[in-house]
Amino acid sequence: MKKVLITGAAGRIGRGLHADLAGRYRLRLMYHRTVLPVGPDDEAVVTDLGDFDGVRRATEGVDAIVHLAGNPSTQAGFEAVLHANIVGTYYIYEAARLAGVPRVVFASTNHVTGMYERQGSLVWPDLPVRPDSFYGASKAYGEALGRYYHDRHGLAVICLRIGSATPKPANRRALGTWISPRDMTQLVWRSVEAAVPFGIFYGISGNTRRQWDITNARELLGYAPEDDGETYAAEVEATAAPA
Repeated sequence: MKKVLITGAAGRIGRGLHADLAGRYRLRLMYHRTVLPVGPDDEAVVTDLGDFDGVRRATEGVDAIVHLAGNPSTQAGFEAVLHANIVGTYYIYEAARLAGVPRVVFASTNHVTGMYERQGSLVWPDLPVRPDSFYGASKAYGEALGRYYHDRHGLAVICLRIGSATPKPANRRALGTWISPRDMTQLVWRSVEAAVPFGIFYGISGNTRRQWDITNARELLGYAPEDDGETYAAEVEATAAPA
């Protein structure tokens, strides 16, 4: 059974993965301030992404890292994303290299290409990046750094441009951008286990209204989403503000 480090384990996605992957992997859960209860077969570590020695200790002896931790705000200024999203992501990759961890699954974001969405364009993973915020730009940096660590050091890196990771779609936009909890879990374990050395994939469910292409996730990772935001369309439309 693989041992997998999950950073940002106290966040919404991290909590869901902890619950859903506990029987599939031995989990090491990395927390910053909030420390949640862990099962008897799991480990908890507490450190800051800016503490390289702490990050190194957290990565020792694991088979893969699922890197979720970071500042997720699209309103954040550069200084706010510098520490966690830029320096912290470098520390994760470098610690993985030094510890001999073979694979990192990097939680990127759809905001790496957010300016295309504002134009109403269909987006696929190999388009040039067009971030819509410092947050999006910081995640584009994380993808590029992952490419460097793959090419220079042989680290396998899977970048997931995650959409709206909520229990159900919250608004009209999310009918196309939503990823359900169980699809999120599936996408992560497939990213951990697929024999793909590097790739960038959009992380959404099989939404009827999607504007982001998930063909490569289906073909390369074997991702088979089980949910569709359209299931909630009537509920969302009934509560949506008039256009």
